[in-house]
Amino acid sequence: MKAHYRKYILNFKQPSGTSRGILKTKETWFIILDFEGKQGIGECGILRGLSVDDRPDYEDQLKWICENILLGLETLYESNIEFPSIQFGLEMAFRSFESETPFELFPSAFTESKDSIPINGLIWMGSEAFMKQQIKDKIESGFRCIKMKIGAIDFETEIQLLKSIRKEFSSDDIELRVDANGAFGAHEALEKLKRLSDHDLHSIEQPIQVNQWQEMARLCDETPLPIALDEELIGTFSVTKKKQLLQTIQPQYVILKPSFIGGYKGSEEWIAICKQSGISWWNTSALESNIGLNAIAQWTYNLQNDLPQGLGTGSLFTNNFDGPLEVKAGKLNYNKKLNWNFNL
Repeated sequence: MKAHYRKYILNFKQPSGTSRGILKTKETWFIILDFEGKQGIGECGILRGLSVDDRPDYEDQLKWICENILLGLETLYESNIEFPSIQFGLEMAFRSFESETPFELFPSAFTESKDSIPINGLIWMGSEAFMKQQIKDKIESGFRCIKMKIGAIDFETEIQLLKSIRKEFSSDDIELRVDANGAFGAHEALEKLKRLSDHDLHSIEQPIQVNQWQEMARLCDETPLPIALDEELIGTFSVTKKKQLLQTIQPQYVILKPSFIGGYKGSEEWIAICKQSGISWWNTSALESNIGLNAIAQWTYNLQNDLPQGLGTGSLFTNNFDGPLEVKAGKLNYNKKLNWNFNL
């Protein structure tokens, strides 16, 4: 078996706002396994500025992995512990290679086009008018769960947006999630959570910055609004540390991004601890191409989690890879009649 890697730049159809700035492009990397004409494809979905493996030696690590591919998945995974996106790319590539086709990693009713995955519609930060239009479009296209990023524009404007949604749609009509990406200060967070809770929200992701375990634990204990940990999980590698984090903070929810936390294996460690602790969870993509999104979606379906998942990012890019993934009426579908077009 041989392996090589390639860099690929995804271009956003429209610049997308987050609390960390405007995204216009997204860098990603692919590991390609090859043996006697059979291929395996894995995506290493790094997000600069957020991924723990955003390091100067990232490409050096990819090169080393490909040069030592014959060591096998288990050995390579363990020697790659501080590069979770490469860990996931490796898992994906080996599973892809071992599958009947490179893109059907977990055969199921989902890949047979007999079932779908409920997902949330993502609302990007921007002007009030831009955010209102996104919300309107998502609701009209059939979404019943909307996730709105907050923290970049004026908080009062964001409150008014939520208020305007609730004037038209009750929580029975639309489930509302918000994602603060750590935008609130610890001293002000509880008061802001109280104001947000007036609008019957499902949850808020990461209200304060990471590595403030005691402050986050206090918030999770006192909050009127369920809190979901997201960025807080990044960079926590050992099972012992994962247990310590969840036992200390005791969040209501945990959000799993396989590219950020060590792929299937790393995510399943978090899930096992969540089950022991009575904490709910859901999965989400991290702006991968359709290759990585497909790998996350198929795995997610087999976990049979009924909550809406964060898997609606496939239509964000102008130069994504065409494939069977389709979003219809707020659900992710796998249309077997459509073929993959993966060309680097």
